[in-house]
Amino acid sequence: MKLPFAQIDAFADKPFTGNQAAVMPLEAWLDDAVLQAIAEENNVAETAFIIPDASGAADYELRWFTPAVEVALCGHATMASGHYILGKFPDRERVTFRTRKAGILEVARDGDAYAMALPAYPPEPMAIPGLLEALGIASAETLRHPGGYDLTVLDSADAVLALTPDFRALAAIGDTLNIVTAPGADTDVISRVFAPAAGIDEDPVTGSAHSVLTPYWAKRLGRDSFTAFQASKRGGHVGCTLSGDRAILRGTCVTVIEGEFTL
Repeated sequence: MKLPFAQIDAFADKPFTGNQAAVMPLEAWLDDAVLQAIAEENNVAETAFIIPDASGAADYELRWFTPAVEVALCGHATMASGHYILGKFPDRERVTFRTRKAGILEVARDGDAYAMALPAYPPEPMAIPGLLEALGIASAETLRHPGGYDLTVLDSADAVLALTPDFRALAAIGDTLNIVTAPGADTDVISRVFAPAAGIDEDPVTGSAHSVLTPYWAKRLGRDSFTAFQASKRGGHVGCTLSGDRAILRGTCVTVIEGEFTL
């Protein structure tokens, strides 16, 4: 069996930046164990699988797998999937995806970029045992969203850049996305994101993390829109807007590989 395959850098304006996603359109779902094995073989942060949505609720069904687990929401691979579909159909302005745990998601053209609508996940203040110790931080504000997101807020971009987490200790806290943020230097907001329990010590650019960052910073900054930079080794810029219960994330994508996956 030969399956179409594309590897796309999302939240990137040139190759080798942003976050890598494999996008694989299927005619029907393969067995879950096969999907997981394909994602492990691809060995990028996320593999997105899409099939036409027979329910009529959206254009496609969408699922995401890291090399280790299936996840409930992945923003960068959703944007990559939108880039893939809209690239194949240049007359289309938008594409919608029905997901199993995150509802209907949309990717639309936005000039030379894309605007992606994800659910907004406002976090609430919460003490999280072991989190600051695992991050190597003496004290900081911590918040949590019950969907599996922990947010730590520092005072400066330099403090975010200087982090050297204990990934084993972070993984022991549970299967949560660990987001660390502060006011930015060249952008309004800076962040780094760690997901060792999902098999990814540091994620390059994380759309779902900005589902949490968008409502938090919109409230703190007192405005609906701001600029963000995720300061991984690859790095990536995200434009963020809070629109009701949606986080609208803007960015660009670059296709770096197209071919066939032989199963």
